[in-house]
Amino acid sequence: MLGYILRRLILIVPTLFGIMVLNFFIIQTAPGGPVEQMIAQIQGTAVGATERFSGSTSGGELMQRGQTDAGNSTYRGARGLPPELIKRIEKMYGFDKPIYERFWLMMKNYAVFDFGDSFFRNQRVVDLVLDKMPVSLSLGLWTTLLVYLVSIPLGIAKAVRDGSRFDISSSTALIALNAIPGFLFAILLVVLFAGGRYFQWFPLRGLVSDDWHSLGLLGKMTDYLWHMVLPIASMVVGGFAGLTFLTKNSFVEEIGKQYVMTARAKGLVESRVLYGHVFRNAMLIVIAGFPAAFVGALFTGALLTEVIFSLDGLGLLGFEAAINRDYPVIFGTLYFFGLLGLVMNIVGDLIYTVVDPRIDFAARAA
Repeated sequence: MLGYILRRLILIVPTLFGIMVLNFFIIQTAPGGPVEQMIAQIQGTAVGATERFSGSTSGGELMQRGQTDAGNSTYRGARGLPPELIKRIEKMYGFDKPIYERFWLMMKNYAVFDFGDSFFRNQRVVDLVLDKMPVSLSLGLWTTLLVYLVSIPLGIAKAVRDGSRFDISSSTALIALNAIPGFLFAILLVVLFAGGRYFQWFPLRGLVSDDWHSLGLLGKMTDYLWHMVLPIASMVVGGFAGLTFLTKNSFVEEIGKQYVMTARAKGLVESRVLYGHVFRNAMLIVIAGFPAAFVGALFTGALLTEVIFSLDGLGLLGFEAAINRDYPVIFGTLYFFGLLGLVMNIVGDLIYTVVDPRIDFAARAA
C-alpha cells in the first residue's frame, strides 16, 4: 500500500502541471487582462470589482511618468495613451516577457510555494489565502460533515423501509428541499432569524463577534457556532437529497444480492447483516464522492453564502480575482485547490481500504 501511495503522490506533479498549463494559457490569452484593467483605471472607465484597485502604483502616478505622445496599442481602451506608459504597465505586471517565460517563472516560484503579490491588493497571495481560509474551512467542513452525518443514516433507514410511508414522505420532503436554491433559502433565513423582518436571533455578519478575543474559551466556541448556524443551514438544506438517495439506492441494490440472503439464512441478526456485510459494500460509491463534495463546498459552493452573510472567504476572493483579472490570486488559488483536490482523492482511496480491507490498490496497480 505504501508503494501505491508513493506512486499516487508522484503522479500529482504531472497532473497538477497539466492543470496549470491548460488554465494558464486559456486565462492569459483571454481579453480584459490586468494591463487593460489598469488602462481602464487610468481612463476612468473601470467598473465593478476593479473600482477597489489599491495597487502599489496608481494610474495617476503612471500617467505622470509617461509622455504625452499618443501611440498605437493592441490593448482595448489604450488609444491616446503614450507607448512608454503602456510599456511601464506591462513591466509592472510582467507582461514585458513572453508568455512561456511568464509560465516558467510562475511554476518555478510555485514549486517553493511562492505565489507572489496580488496585482490589485497590497498583500501577498499566501497572506490573502490564509486570511480567508478560516471562513471557507468552516463552511466547507461543517457543511460536508453535516450532510454526510444526516444523509447516510437517513439513506440506510429509507433502504430498510423501502416503499413504506416513511420512505415516501421523506423522499417528498427531500425533493422539496432540493428544489429550493441555497441562496434563496439563505435570504429567507436572514428575513426570519437575522433581523430582516421578524426575529433577530442570529448575527448577520462575520465569522465571529467584534469582542471575540475578549471572551473565554466556552464563549468563543459559542459565539463561533452562533455565527455559523444560518450560513451552514443555507448550504446543507439542498445537499441532503442527492447523497441520501445515493445511499438508499446503493443499500437497496446490495440488500437484494445473494450473499445477504445467505447471511440471513445462517441466522445472523438484521443489524449484523446490515452493518457487518452490506455497509462496507454499499458505502464505497458514497465515499467516492467525498473529496469532490468537500472541495466543492470549501470553494465554489460557498460564494453566494459568503456574499449574503458578509463572510469574506475564498469563494468571494476567487470571484473578485476573476473579475479583476488578478492573475496571481487566480493561479495561486487554482494551484492550491488543484493540489488539495488531488490529495483528497488519495485520502478517498485510503478511506476505501478502511471501509473494506479487502480492497488492495497496490495489488490492482501491479
